[in-house]
Amino acid sequence: MENNTEGADLILLGLTDDPQLQVPLFIIFTFIYVLTLVGNLGMTTLILLNSRLHTPMYFFLCNLSLVDFCYSSTITPKVMTGLLIGDKIISYHACAAQMFFFVAFATVESYLLASMAYDRYAAVCKPLHYTTTMTTSVCARLAIGSYIFGILTAAVDVADTFCLSFCGSNVIHHFFCDVPAVMSLTCSDKDINELILFLISSFNIFSALLVILISYLLIFTTILKMQSGEGYQKALSTCASHLGAVSIFYGTVTFMYIQPSSSHSMDTDKIASVFYTMLIPMLNPRVYSLRNREVKNAFKKVVEKAKYSLGLIF
Repeated sequence: MENNTEGADLILLGLTDDPQLQVPLFIIFTFIYVLTLVGNLGMTTLILLNSRLHTPMYFFLCNLSLVDFCYSSTITPKVMTGLLIGDKIISYHACAAQMFFFVAFATVESYLLASMAYDRYAAVCKPLHYTTTMTTSVCARLAIGSYIFGILTAAVDVADTFCLSFCGSNVIHHFFCDVPAVMSLTCSDKDINELILFLISSFNIFSALLVILISYLLIFTTILKMQSGEGYQKALSTCASHLGAVSIFYGTVTFMYIQPSSSHSMDTDKIASVFYTMLIPMLNPRVYSLRNREVKNAFKKVVEKAKYSLGLIF
């Protein structure tokens, strides 16, 4: 008789079973998560409070920071709990919810990166028309479109995964409810489901990546034609940070989802997943904003106002 896991508890195998590694990993991930929260929430707050940062570039950065905070919070606290007290049990519906929010926010990030590339193209290649190209309406549509694609992708992926029959083992060989890891538990024929996952992932990754590549091809063409050394360096430094983060994000995501299930190694997948679930959300505020002079000046003003307010109180 088939033992269906719907309504039952699932077990996340986690990153490691070695007791000697669990406490050090908990400390490391706690440190990473705190930096992620402070960096992304701080960046979001700073951009919202400073009127000089109310530009298209920082509008997308604000959304990116918020998304990084959300999808890191979807994964990391559960991982930390498992490392600290060994609580690796997750309910069937909680697993589906975690998968939904993770896929949604990761997809939103993908399209936000593409929107940011288009914004940089408009700023570098068409500076005189930048204000008329990147209007408030255009920015809002790009952001809303990113969230819509994220929600639709998550809904299809979760439905595609949990419509399968799960029987036998309830142990997920991962530290969170990722689609390939959960799908590997099924006792149903999953060929069509894997094809659907592959097609959706390919469309989201390559459509966003195509926008990024075309934007930067045009940007680099424009940069090479620049006569001013200062303008050349400024444009190049702006692109370098974004391209670095894009390479890490798309490299790991492509490795995870654009390959057949037979090629998946769970241990390798876990390592790759750590990059885009924990490290990238922590690094994004640094590579995008904290090296930016405008953000530094805005941060100094906030600190000065805080000191002045404290001086008045005390």
